[in-house]
Amino acid sequence: MDVKNLELAIQLRHELHQHPEISNEEIWTKQHLIHFLKKHTELEIVDRGQWFYAIYRAGEDKKNIAFRADFDALPMPEVIDISHASKNPGVSHKCGHDGHAASLACFALEVDQKGADKNIFFLFQHAEETGDGAIQCATFIKEHNIEEIFAYHNMSGMAFNSINVIDGTAHCASKGMTIDMEGSPAHASQPENGVNPSFGIAKIIDAIPKLTSPEDNEGLVLCTVVQVNIGERAFGLAASKGELLLTIRALYEAELDKLQKNLEDLAREQAEKYGLKVGFSFNDEFPETVNHKESSDKIRKVSQQKGFQLVEMKEAFRASEDFGHYTKLTKGAIFYIGNGENYPHIHTYEYDFRDEIIETAVELFKGLANI
Repeated sequence: MDVKNLELAIQLRHELHQHPEISNEEIWTKQHLIHFLKKHTELEIVDRGQWFYAIYRAGEDKKNIAFRADFDALPMPEVIDISHASKNPGVSHKCGHDGHAASLACFALEVDQKGADKNIFFLFQHAEETGDGAIQCATFIKEHNIEEIFAYHNMSGMAFNSINVIDGTAHCASKGMTIDMEGSPAHASQPENGVNPSFGIAKIIDAIPKLTSPEDNEGLVLCTVVQVNIGERAFGLAASKGELLLTIRALYEAELDKLQKNLEDLAREQAEKYGLKVGFSFNDEFPETVNHKESSDKIRKVSQQKGFQLVEMKEAFRASEDFGHYTKLTKGAIFYIGNGENYPHIHTYEYDFRDEIIETAVELFKGLANI
């Protein structure tokens, strides 16, 4: 790839890293990426509010393919000493989305300068960390008849610059689930005069091992208790309100739906038994991310053509990724570029995206665009 383009991409990555913004607040980030592309390319830019895409047009009779990068950061302080450290207190790019966005921008420079035989859409997405982004951007797939979409994520614990791929489920489906229960208060000396949600919530927690048992599910199913909040810190008052926060997760989306239904049914059963009001709310909802084999095979082919180390993943990631909203609508796959087996993991204070990965990502994207 062009050395000047790589230098520009690394500089862009450092600028993005210095100005991180959390999900749904990426105002500066989006505008800076748009400015970069307008300054260095002739690509058409389509601004969709919180997100945008650029288009390289090869002709109306050509295939339409897309490449996606996320650009939100995490609510984590920057504690390591690096020259491009975050200037926004309490926020930093500890997942490497600055690198993903810089890689896609660099790929756009290469395509703009050297051309391609397909119509290529460069999709820059907000709010991946909360699961809000892709579901909003997914309309783009049908609007432009996107025939295939690709993305990558940097990942520690994998050989440096290796390309890692899997067919089928690549990321588990998950969501945050809150169960609210409300009874009526009473003096602590007369608990029989009130309705206490503690027993109902305890029954739900006690049932979790059975609901997630491997014997009763085809794939991995998890239900993690995140927080239990019951009553007030007052020894004279019996509890009357409670909430149970859970993260539910499954390898297969159908089994996530089954787990959610089982939890809701159990909560309603306990509410009826004890005379409680019950309600449910959900946050950070992620689909099952499924790679299409045809698309994964293209990643394998390009990796071999370019001499990259190719690793076949043995299992899906438990952590979720909203890229699955796109592969519900068209062919596609997400792959992973290794940071190194002993490199600090994403979402940790010690982590910073490795600039060397940008060239690897761009070269693989270029290969996919021409296959």
